[in-house]
Amino acid sequence: MIKKILSLITFIYLSLFNSYGYANNCEGINEYPNWTRSNWAGVYDHALGGDKMHHQGILYRAKWWTNSIPGNGSVWETLGACQSTPPVSEGPFSRHGKLSVCGTKLCDKNNLPVQLKGMSSHGLQWFGLNKCLTQNSLQVLAQDWHADIIRLSLYVQEGGYETNPSAFTNQVNELIAMASDLDMYVLVDWHQLDPGDPNFNLANAKQFFSDIVTANKTRDNVIYDIANEPNGVNWQRIYDYAVELIPVIRDIDPDAVVLVGTHGWSTFGASDGGSFNDVVLQPLPFNNIMYTFHFYAASHLDYHRNMLDQASDVLPVFVTEWGTQDYKGEGDNDFDSAQAYLDLMASKHISWTNWNYSDDWRSGAVFKVGSCAQGLFGDEQLKPAGVWLKEQIKQGH
Repeated sequence: MIKKILSLITFIYLSLFNSYGYANNCEGINEYPNWTRSNWAGVYDHALGGDKMHHQGILYRAKWWTNSIPGNGSVWETLGACQSTPPVSEGPFSRHGKLSVCGTKLCDKNNLPVQLKGMSSHGLQWFGLNKCLTQNSLQVLAQDWHADIIRLSLYVQEGGYETNPSAFTNQVNELIAMASDLDMYVLVDWHQLDPGDPNFNLANAKQFFSDIVTANKTRDNVIYDIANEPNGVNWQRIYDYAVELIPVIRDIDPDAVVLVGTHGWSTFGASDGGSFNDVVLQPLPFNNIMYTFHFYAASHLDYHRNMLDQASDVLPVFVTEWGTQDYKGEGDNDFDSAQAYLDLMASKHISWTNWNYSDDWRSGAVFKVGSCAQGLFGDEQLKPAGVWLKEQIKQGH
């Protein structure tokens, strides 16, 4: 009798397992289309026999060499559904779907204006994967903060991409996969800053975006920002860079939304004597393009706010970086000035990501110093800016 009961229990378990019960821990396993781990060192574009990969919540194992989509054909053995802790409820990507630019707005799958609200990482070389960006921290951002989007800030210099292109590309791919599993949008930020002319990094940018877009071309939740804060150059130089780089992305993913930084540290020239009219007179000749604006509320007051207001009347704008402090992300929070910006962006459906989701010592980092090392991301770890921002993001959810 005992043997019969044990056999019955085993049968029930295996039945649930094979009918996609939540039985598999997929953490640390390739998630299609990111071929970032293989048992053949140095190969990142296919699976070998025995390699596991998960796709759309299901775990598969390759029977032999393949680069096909998991679940497609007899080469893949179905192992069951991935465990979700807790199971992910419907997130922003399920609600809004594939985005596009319609007129001056970012629009959802039904061509209705949408406003995404979320956070930017700090530099991935300092606060990235397995530091401040973990399964736990991203889950907190998605399910507790109810953020729509995470911006992944990949510095080019300052110990960033140029020091180890393959490692940073793999890190970005893995973070895209983690955020995608949480049904969020992902903004890939090519964080060129110094030197300020984006053309300096054109060759690296072409290689990076070719690799990243190829790895994620089947995803509809990824947005690409090709130039963080151009500075010391006019709009013509940025235009020249963009018309060289955007076709690299378009050849792989013709419909991806692409963001382009503007002159004066992405202020439409407000910080260097330029104007949004420079862009109006010479817009980029592509569809699904938006122009970026950055502000720091304690430093950038009415003049910059008016520039954003006027520019967004005639151009599609995405605020990819902003803070409640001074332009260094330091000092006291100016919540009144920040609220004026938020009200403006809400009225115009301007999407935004705030700087930054880390435990850096500056007041602009939302977590207290040491939080990431301890793996603690709850409310008790938040600095004043973090408390305020979380409430701003949760509004409307």
